[in-house]
Amino acid sequence: MRDLLLEIGTEEIPAHFMPNILSQLRERAGKMFKEAHLSYKQIETLGTPRRLALSVTGLADKQDDVSTSYKGPSVKIAYDQDNQLTKAALGFARSKKVEPSDLRVENGYIYAEVHEQGKPATAILQTILPELIEKLTFPKSMHWGNLDFRFVRPIRWLVALYGTEIIPFSIANVNSGRVTRGHRFLGNKEEYTITVAEDYKSVMQEAFVMVDQEERSNNIESQIKKLARENGGEAAISAELLEEVTYLVEYPTALCGHFSAEYLQLPKEAVITPMREHQRYFPVLDKEGKLLPLFITVRNGGAHCLETVQHGNERVLRARLEDAKFFFTEDRKKPLVAYLEKLKNVVFREDYGSMYDKTVRLQKLGAYLSDILNITEEEKVDVQRAALLAKADLVTAMVTEFTELQGIMGREYALLDGEKEIVARAIDQHYRPRFAGDAVPDDIVSSIVSISDKIDTIVAAFAAGAIPTGSQDPFALRRQALGIMLNLIEHKVHISIGALIEKSMELLQIPSEKQAGLLKQVLEFMSLRLKNILTEAEVRYDIIDAVNAEVDDPFAVYKRAFCLAENLTNSTNAELILQSFVRVSNIAQKYQVGTKVEEALFQLPAEKTLYASYLQARKVGEEALHKYDYQKLWEALIVLEPVITGFFDQVMVMDKDEKLRNNRLALLHDLDLLIKKLADFNKLVH
Repeated sequence: MRDLLLEIGTEEIPAHFMPNILSQLRERAGKMFKEAHLSYKQIETLGTPRRLALSVTGLADKQDDVSTSYKGPSVKIAYDQDNQLTKAALGFARSKKVEPSDLRVENGYIYAEVHEQGKPATAILQTILPELIEKLTFPKSMHWGNLDFRFVRPIRWLVALYGTEIIPFSIANVNSGRVTRGHRFLGNKEEYTITVAEDYKSVMQEAFVMVDQEERSNNIESQIKKLARENGGEAAISAELLEEVTYLVEYPTALCGHFSAEYLQLPKEAVITPMREHQRYFPVLDKEGKLLPLFITVRNGGAHCLETVQHGNERVLRARLEDAKFFFTEDRKKPLVAYLEKLKNVVFREDYGSMYDKTVRLQKLGAYLSDILNITEEEKVDVQRAALLAKADLVTAMVTEFTELQGIMGREYALLDGEKEIVARAIDQHYRPRFAGDAVPDDIVSSIVSISDKIDTIVAAFAAGAIPTGSQDPFALRRQALGIMLNLIEHKVHISIGALIEKSMELLQIPSEKQAGLLKQVLEFMSLRLKNILTEAEVRYDIIDAVNAEVDDPFAVYKRAFCLAENLTNSTNAELILQSFVRVSNIAQKYQVGTKVEEALFQLPAEKTLYASYLQARKVGEEALHKYDYQKLWEALIVLEPVITGFFDQVMVMDKDEKLRNNRLALLHDLDLLIKKLADFNKLVH
């Protein structure tokens, strides 16, 4: 048992590629070792801009011995009348390389036990390691020289050590060995020799490379916080920027820079965005959350000439902020509403007009949702104003230069113009959620504008054939659909998604012959997003299937799922309830369409009792459904369980008399329809 090290040395890898590559490297390695029957204690992946490393602790010296039982022909075929092995049996033994006398009989068949002795790990690793490298996939890859081999960046060196032993192989004309490279500019030599795999981190430390990304991230965060405190503030550290900077450096050193306080007159985000998004700087705030004229950045190197590096960064940021100041000044020469005319020159989608046309549709969709949700007249006016101004900032100089500020600058400009705060907030928040884990809009006005914008984008994209496939989703339609679902759930809003899609198709002037197919496509797409939300909330997959048959009202589906999950967990007789509801559903499938229940045809007390109980449950259930009170519906349904059981015990549903049979089936059919208002219990695992 020894440690394994695989290091792939490359040219600089894009920082945002790194987390996925390292995760992929770890998962693929674990899978390949398992398939090769090579046991190990722990797998760790490490990475910097110039290297991907796989470190395996306690990898076995050889494969596990494997015994496999193979099923052969039946005894009737394997033995003749004299109880001798037939050609079929002998051929089976020969194919499995076992002696005929070693074949055994079990359950009417012959079996061959094949014992395979494990091969040395060194032999297996020579195949696994290059295959592991070749199977890695990337958002973008490249080839170099005259090679057909593709990788995220050109490979410059390979280290493959099993203990002290080199695992020899070659990829892209690079041979594996034990020599790695250190930091480009630090250290006293270019190459470093690794004697034994377990020394990897210590050798890298000597080479001025902090190879463990978690250690590097913690070190960076600690330095940033310390510098901010020393300068009288607190660093605003976003997880995304910290991760990106972690994968941009091998040996981090933080430094604090300054900029002129005059730029603090700009909106806060107009300063932070060029600082954070363009320069990878961390803003510094005071105790009240106000921006200080400071920034912290991280150098890939030591403290040598740090003051020179600081001045260089300050000059670059000053130029960025001067641009922002100029754009802001130019934008403020006219109010936000004056930019609407320029939206006519910005294409939304080739077949669906300009951003101005989209603005008109947003107002109409906003009016449609406002009426459905029965909001106040004042809120309806606010929705219309917010929808009108929602996209106006897209043609301002500030957003044209810093696209990350869309919505944010619209909010700031609206407030400066004297627009109501709720309108300004909706201009910003209608883009929410902007990323995974982001919040939904805070209020119903912002939420309506958000839903209107997203459904218009989704329907237009689907109509144009721009449907997400696999990992490809260039227009972020999955996030848009997820945003709609989260909006409805968070704000406890009941609407018909189907009707909303139909309204959007009407406004987009989708030809009538295409509408049915498009409606089905978009509904299925939306349904998957709701399933994802419920799955992440740890709702059982069968419960999700049971309540998701009709996704038309997403919040109702969400409530039914949690109601069912809680009651199935807490009910002592859940299994009996389940069985009775499923039995009703199965027999109700034989219902003759058009048949109605005739009370006069009931002959037995059990069917009369079930009918009376059904009517009572329906009355309570309809009241509960009107209020979306699914707990009350559940309580109305479960009292039927003993009545249903008694009915099936005493009543022959499939009576020879056609009228009696159809009447009983009609009763079960009506009962099944009521039960399915909560869930399709046939889809539950039982």
